[in-house]
Amino acid sequence: MNVKPLLLAAALMASAGPASGGDLPSRDQVPQELRWRLEDIYPTDARWEEEFRAVQEQLPRLEAFRGKLSSPKELAACLKLRDQLSIAVGKLYAYAVMRSHEDTANPTYQALSDRASSLATLLGAKTSFIEPELVQLPRELLRSFLDEPSLKDHRFFLSEVIRKSPHVLSREAEELVASMGEVLEVPERSFEMLTNADMTFAPIRDEKGKRVEMSEERYYRFLRSKDRRVRREAYESLYDAYSAHENTLGATFGGMLKASSFLAKTRKYPSVLAMELFDDAIPEEVYRQLVDTVESNLKPLHRYIDLRAKALKLDQLAPYDLHVPLAEEIHRDIPWDRAKEMVLEALSPLGEDYVRKAREGLASGWVDVVENRGKRGGAYSWGSYGTHPYILMNYDGTISDVFTLAHELGHSMHTLYSHSTQPYPTSDYSIFVAEVASTVNEMLLLEHLIRNAKDPKEKLYLINYQLDQIRSTLYRQTMFASFEREVHRRHQEGEPTSPRELRDLWGKLNRRYHGPNFQVDQRITMEWARIPHFYSLFYVFQYATGISAAISLSEAILKDPSARDRYLNMLSRGGSAHPIELLKDAGVDMTSPRPVLDAIGLFDRRLGEMETLLDQAGR
Repeated sequence: MNVKPLLLAAALMASAGPASGGDLPSRDQVPQELRWRLEDIYPTDARWEEEFRAVQEQLPRLEAFRGKLSSPKELAACLKLRDQLSIAVGKLYAYAVMRSHEDTANPTYQALSDRASSLATLLGAKTSFIEPELVQLPRELLRSFLDEPSLKDHRFFLSEVIRKSPHVLSREAEELVASMGEVLEVPERSFEMLTNADMTFAPIRDEKGKRVEMSEERYYRFLRSKDRRVRREAYESLYDAYSAHENTLGATFGGMLKASSFLAKTRKYPSVLAMELFDDAIPEEVYRQLVDTVESNLKPLHRYIDLRAKALKLDQLAPYDLHVPLAEEIHRDIPWDRAKEMVLEALSPLGEDYVRKAREGLASGWVDVVENRGKRGGAYSWGSYGTHPYILMNYDGTISDVFTLAHELGHSMHTLYSHSTQPYPTSDYSIFVAEVASTVNEMLLLEHLIRNAKDPKEKLYLINYQLDQIRSTLYRQTMFASFEREVHRRHQEGEPTSPRELRDLWGKLNRRYHGPNFQVDQRITMEWARIPHFYSLFYVFQYATGISAAISLSEAILKDPSARDRYLNMLSRGGSAHPIELLKDAGVDMTSPRPVLDAIGLFDRRLGEMETLLDQAGR
């Protein structure tokens, strides 16, 4: 059941900020043409209620199939009913949650959202017998189902059940592991409560010397200040707070290591890494190839650090100097209609069909455009099977917002192509490929804007934007991946993983990645403790593989129309194959170093262009 919004963009891109100037409008003051059309899912809340009751009434029917899945006829009927209910619940959930995001203070839609979430949980419980029961069937019988015409839409699902069967436990053991779910989540919940609710930060002084509050949310804004004192004070405030809780954070991190190790051993995986990669059939070679290739090609990043220090007139770059812009932001107050045209023009290499569908979607209620009072912040793309895609934005007219539109439109077009060509069981694509489609769009937009930039300042800004994107997504996330792999290895082999060892490892990685012109002090060695993604096991490497695949694909698309056709075919295949196979058919082999080298090559070329532009500007 595809009921989760694509919120990945939040991890890679800055959230859209508040509208500039004046009070925010209330929801009813936002023009209809700037709102998404959730009425396309349900014309009224009353219709939502009817569908909700209908699903509730249908759920008990699933029980009739328990113990009967050895019959292909019964299995086909069971999976058909499961799919129908999953599609319905997906629509109920999407509608309710997106309505609640229009105004988070509206209790009516918060209640609908809670009810839809509970219904999704209930559906999961009612269908939980299916896979364990299939696993218990004789292997030859299960394989014979792959040739049943009535099960053709579920062939990939059944082949996955067979592949994963060695790691499925007995019914009693599965129930025991499931009952421990909340216990195993205690480390992550504790980390979230400590860092989001209990941790406080010393106030700092802003550019005018005024005492202001510091928070995680404000931290990166302060790091973009041209006043180095403001950046340094924000940095010290943040990491002094984390250092004060070092032992507690070490305990939550250690609890995560123990919980993940327990699950890997229980399910008979050789390691936590193997367990996490197995679900999408990603070879460990992909992970190794990423880390090894990046760590063998760190000189461009060292050059970037040197260039940044030179541009800021510093002897040595400090961690709090990494985010201050080296060029003024361009194109402020871009009208929404112009933003759409900028993106569509840039996407022309993807062909007439892609651009036409994107244009029609942007004109047909896909996007909730501007901020209003109480609206959820940031941006995402969502869509439930049987509906068109939706995009939430908080558009404020900046060039960054235009990139956000390109990014989220990439997700939406992926969903559109997948949902329009795949049956429900294979319509939901993997996280491993999800960021590829969005980042391809960003890369095409960047290439288009850089190629057509007439003002050197504009070109400098765009190149700086792309360099920072590749640095933070490829290099930084690979450094995270290297750390994560080493820490889990140490834990598995009984080596110490106390905060002291973690600090030491983090410091060594920072020195290695950023080079001799980067200041590694005691505060930055505490950064490992504030990365929430480490509690989502072996997740961060997918950001680095995603941008590498996207750069390889976008460069190929710009050179060769056949590459475009292969790419669009990948979007259309949804989740009908493993992600490595989908990317390989599109022309990107993630088991080879080539895509990562392509990304590093682009970084190196852009770095040379930036060096020239800064020299010409006398910096």
